[in-house]
Amino acid sequence: MENNEKQKKDGMGQRPKRSFNFYWIYGVIVVMILAMGLFNFNSRVVRIDISDYDNFLAQGDVQGIAVNGDAVLVTIKKDSLQKEVHKKKLAGTTPEPGTPEYTFYIGNSPQMQQQVIEDARAHKVDVRIDPQNDFGKDFLQGLLFFGAIILVWMFVMRRMGGPSGPGGQIFNIGKSRAQVFEGGKSTDITFNDVAGLDEAKEELQEIVDFLKTPKKYTDLGAKIPKGALLVGPPGTGKTLLAKAVAGEAQVPFFSLSGSDFVEMFVGVGASRVRDLFKQAKEKAPSIIFIDEIDAIGRARGRSVNMGSNDERENTLNQLLTEMDGFGTNTGVIILGATNRADVLDRALLRPGRFDRQIFVDMPDLNERIAIFKVHLKPLKLDIAVDVEFLARQTPGFSGADIANICNEAALIAARRKKTSVEKQDFLDAVDRVIGGLEKKNKIITNEEKRAIAFHEAGHATVSWLVEHASPLVKVTIVPRGRSLGAAWYLPDERHLTTAEQMLDEICAAMGGRAAEDIIYGKVSTGALSDLEKVTKQAYAMVTVYGLNDKIGNISFYDSSGQNDYSFSKPYSDHTAQTIDEEVRNIVEIQYQRAKHILTTNKDKLTALATQLLEKEVIFKEDLEKIFGDRPFAKTEPAAAPPATNGNGGGIHAGEPAEHGTPEGSTPVA
Repeated sequence: MENNEKQKKDGMGQRPKRSFNFYWIYGVIVVMILAMGLFNFNSRVVRIDISDYDNFLAQGDVQGIAVNGDAVLVTIKKDSLQKEVHKKKLAGTTPEPGTPEYTFYIGNSPQMQQQVIEDARAHKVDVRIDPQNDFGKDFLQGLLFFGAIILVWMFVMRRMGGPSGPGGQIFNIGKSRAQVFEGGKSTDITFNDVAGLDEAKEELQEIVDFLKTPKKYTDLGAKIPKGALLVGPPGTGKTLLAKAVAGEAQVPFFSLSGSDFVEMFVGVGASRVRDLFKQAKEKAPSIIFIDEIDAIGRARGRSVNMGSNDERENTLNQLLTEMDGFGTNTGVIILGATNRADVLDRALLRPGRFDRQIFVDMPDLNERIAIFKVHLKPLKLDIAVDVEFLARQTPGFSGADIANICNEAALIAARRKKTSVEKQDFLDAVDRVIGGLEKKNKIITNEEKRAIAFHEAGHATVSWLVEHASPLVKVTIVPRGRSLGAAWYLPDERHLTTAEQMLDEICAAMGGRAAEDIIYGKVSTGALSDLEKVTKQAYAMVTVYGLNDKIGNISFYDSSGQNDYSFSKPYSDHTAQTIDEEVRNIVEIQYQRAKHILTTNKDKLTALATQLLEKEVIFKEDLEKIFGDRPFAKTEPAAAPPATNGNGGGIHAGEPAEHGTPEGSTPVA
């Protein structure tokens, strides 16, 4: 503040004066000429009607007329100017001697002109016919018109963003829009700010080190990699790694998105690619980072506009040529990031273009601990917060999810007017991120509430009594998000899944509908999310993982994604019928198994549902009091302690390891 005040006193805080624009001089001159012409014309001549002229002509006041195209100039006799009628009409004007005082218009009709001339000659009035010459007037009007267009155009272009905006780039539309970091300008993010991802950081650190000390590698005959492609699910830190490279590298760094090449004009994308590489070569050694490269790198030949000229393919062709074409790109490294590597063109992925494909996967337990430590630094934490416990409660969460949880926990603590962020705030934040906003005031009838309680108790009972189901953390019938109730689990972080594990998970998911069938003798629409999940898992067992005896060791999964654009299935109609039958059998067998388990333990199911109606939220310890210890003793990851909220992780066998809705959730019908 003191520096700002000092600058104001010294006159340093004032805005810089704009340089004088000489074009304004021309504009002022044109306006003055037009104003003078209009002023002089209005000061000499008064416009009258043809009826007034006829009166003046009849009274003998007209000395002469001059016919000039569609206008007639009238000169009044000197003696007649003293009449009252002329004094009134000419008031405020300064007519010069011998010049016309009045004018009226007769149009372009030759008959009208001839009649006026004959009438004037009949009254002994001098008649002069002047050739029409409106060149000066037309020139000034045209000049004014085009000047107005130019002014409007300049105003609109400036309003659209000036030289740096879309309006200012109308003549530079083929130029690259990359953001350049050089000359001390950086992102202020280094590899120390990126937690986990040690292998990815090692690969990128080698590229940065090559740019800093190339002699160490060239002495051994090594060549710098042409490019590195960061591949992984959303939120795992691909763009963050690129920012760290920009912060670490001491070379120019060009950052832009794949959509920056896309434009409605033909040839713009290819032109921008050429301009980008031209700038990068001039500042070599340099790095180019293209985020979401799938926007222009999608495989060729899959365009919706079949047979037409595809602007995106032209852009990709130019990118392929620039990356490793006939010319040389010495010292230019390409970094790309995408979460859809399966749709990229194979020519883009070959060595010599993207030499390295760095897979940035979901963080494991140790990496989540490191990520939590980074995002917990700015928070004022309670002493009881255990970072390892939080990491165990968030399996399948990405780095972006963990950052969101830390922020949500701080917001919850502030809402509760706490002086520090406590453990319970983090657990509530996990529930908020996974399940959605808690809706305690949602209007639910007692009968619906009882049905929801038995539905969730069915999930909890079956998952407790089957061997391979995920360990239960808590069950709730409090509406949250789109769910009327939920059973929360803490899945094992496993990389391989057997058929028995998938069948147990299907059985546990069908426990809710089975409980409704046993208690009420009918089912409801509350098992929508359960049915969706088990159907996908059953089809994955049969068609993807080869875990069905009838179909055999065959997988119809296409990792290249080419089948998405095919109009036919990779199997016959008979095989399709067999697949449908096997999927139906798998789900039906596990449904009957869940009904058998619940029928055998109906008293315990009822006791659990009753307790759930009373408390609305029950935990693992409550199930132990009703069912005893879990029959399948095995080493489990640390779960939530008594009387706390937990995590409904949602790593389903055979599905991507990412969190989703709580297992057993009951969506609104």
